[in-house]
Amino acid sequence: MNKSASAATFPKRRVGQTALEVTTLGLGGATLASIFKAVPDDQARATVKRALDMGITYYDTAPQYGFGRSEHLIGDALRFRQEGTVLSTKVGRLLRPVRSEVDRKYEHNWVNPFPFDQVYDYSYDAVMRSFEDSLQRLGLPKIDILYVHDIGVMTHGVEGNKPLWKQLETGGYRALNELKRAGLISAIGLGVNEWEVLMDAFELGDWDVFLLAGRYTLLEQTSLDPFLTTCVKRQASIVVGGPFNGGALMGTGMWNYAKAPEHIVKRVHELEAVCKKFNVPIGAAALQFPLAHPAVCNILPGPKSPEELDGILDWWSTDIPDALWEALADAKLVAPGTPLPNGKVA
Repeated sequence: MNKSASAATFPKRRVGQTALEVTTLGLGGATLASIFKAVPDDQARATVKRALDMGITYYDTAPQYGFGRSEHLIGDALRFRQEGTVLSTKVGRLLRPVRSEVDRKYEHNWVNPFPFDQVYDYSYDAVMRSFEDSLQRLGLPKIDILYVHDIGVMTHGVEGNKPLWKQLETGGYRALNELKRAGLISAIGLGVNEWEVLMDAFELGDWDVFLLAGRYTLLEQTSLDPFLTTCVKRQASIVVGGPFNGGALMGTGMWNYAKAPEHIVKRVHELEAVCKKFNVPIGAAALQFPLAHPAVCNILPGPKSPEELDGILDWWSTDIPDALWEALADAKLVAPGTPLPNGKVA
């Protein structure tokens, strides 16, 4: 049985060891920047406004999203409603102007992006410049969380990542800590799609929060150990991005930004069959599942319209019987050792 979306409640959780607290549901800004499909600017702003009206306090964006579009739109929506909100953006890509699409170096999936291209740079100077540039694009006086964006072999390859990691190691990490010590930001972390690079990050020092997309979901718990267990020990929080695995858990047939392979489609069908036995939408189970882990502070979907957000809010408020989680564990559809929302462990 679904409660009304207007009755949704959002407990808050602390971000690492910082003073920041975020609602357990947030809003990601990639989709609003028209990835794969055009989203009118007014619709994007209305989506953020709806989230604000519903009591969601955490918003994430990045220079890469629409090559500046997402930061502009989220800044517009938050500009006069920022009190009590927590905002994150990212470093690692500087934006340079281009006069035409043929001048772009990198392929992309943005529809009608702003006339900029990305330049990967994780150095001290680049982090400082990226922070200042983001404040300008946002038109806001503060950013709460800065993530290092898409560093790792998934984006750059093994050899391509080595010099970029060296930039982070020798300068970028120091810049993030200087901004935090100066009180210009409140938390630092990484925003990536692969948990392995986050284990490497722990070798550089301490971090407050990681935005990990797609690697701790109802579909996949590959990051459970050693990564999430290390986060608990190091008192670092996790924001779960991509809770639907790029659409796979919403029935779109997509996974990791591409068509889902057959084994993923099969797994989704198995999960969906269990959910149907309990009359629970698989989207509701996907949203609520990761919150059972003590390291997780927030679930970050990316709705593209107020109506889509309302659907997410309905899933968020769905009552899920404890027996569903037990059935998933019994069917070995979640990894052994996974904390379940019914208080048990798979």
